[in-house]
Amino acid sequence: MSAIANIKTIAKRELSGYFASPVAYVFIVIFLLMIGFFTFMAGGFFERGEASLISFFLWHPWLYLFLVPAVGMRLWSEERRSGTMELLLTMPITAWQAIVGKFVASWIFLALALFLTFPVVITVNYLGDADMGPIFCGYIGSLLLAGGYLAISCMTSAMTRNQVVSFIVSVVICLLMILAGWPPVTNMFVQWAAPWLVNIVAGFSVMPHFEGFHRGVLDSRDIIFFLSIIGFSLFGTSVIIRSHRAG
Repeated sequence: MSAIANIKTIAKRELSGYFASPVAYVFIVIFLLMIGFFTFMAGGFFERGEASLISFFLWHPWLYLFLVPAVGMRLWSEERRSGTMELLLTMPITAWQAIVGKFVASWIFLALALFLTFPVVITVNYLGDADMGPIFCGYIGSLLLAGGYLAISCMTSAMTRNQVVSFIVSVVICLLMILAGWPPVTNMFVQWAAPWLVNIVAGFSVMPHFEGFHRGVLDSRDIIFFLSIIGFSLFGTSVIIRSHRAG
């Protein structure tokens, strides 16, 4: 069986597992309710007086901070807790194929939840003549951001059998990646660290790279940034899983 076929088999198994329980539906409902509240109430959608979704995309890094780790925390923790990880890894597939398959399934699930926000797009077009370019770019950036958070959650999930521990660790890591470029944080670092070191730390922040997308800019550097996070985190996951297999 080819590698692609193995990945598709794992992804299909994982994706069907989401919808086999009410958890997936509860997550989608909570996500849509929260994104609606933060867009129209906290984000001042109507007060802005412009046909744009800035108030919609503005909250995604913070919403994903908790919602994405909630999706990713079970990826490997549940397999380790139930003892099925050993069974999975004895199947005629490589660890890397299992990792990619699980990640792709969860990313598709998040993409589905994001797609279900289409009424917001319909609303902004109904109320005014919206520029679909920034909206389209914003959705791409949001999906890449979710993928980055998810890959980190996948790595932390492989570290422990406890889903709560995996959730907390991934939230902390993702939060650090938000705050790394936050001016109050960088200003604090400037007081005792060299400027070049501060710039390196700030370069790991997801915020500057995400902001370009919802402004309508598809910069290859921003795309490479998020793909690098995904690649590095999945590589870290493979190292952790291989160490479990060796043990």
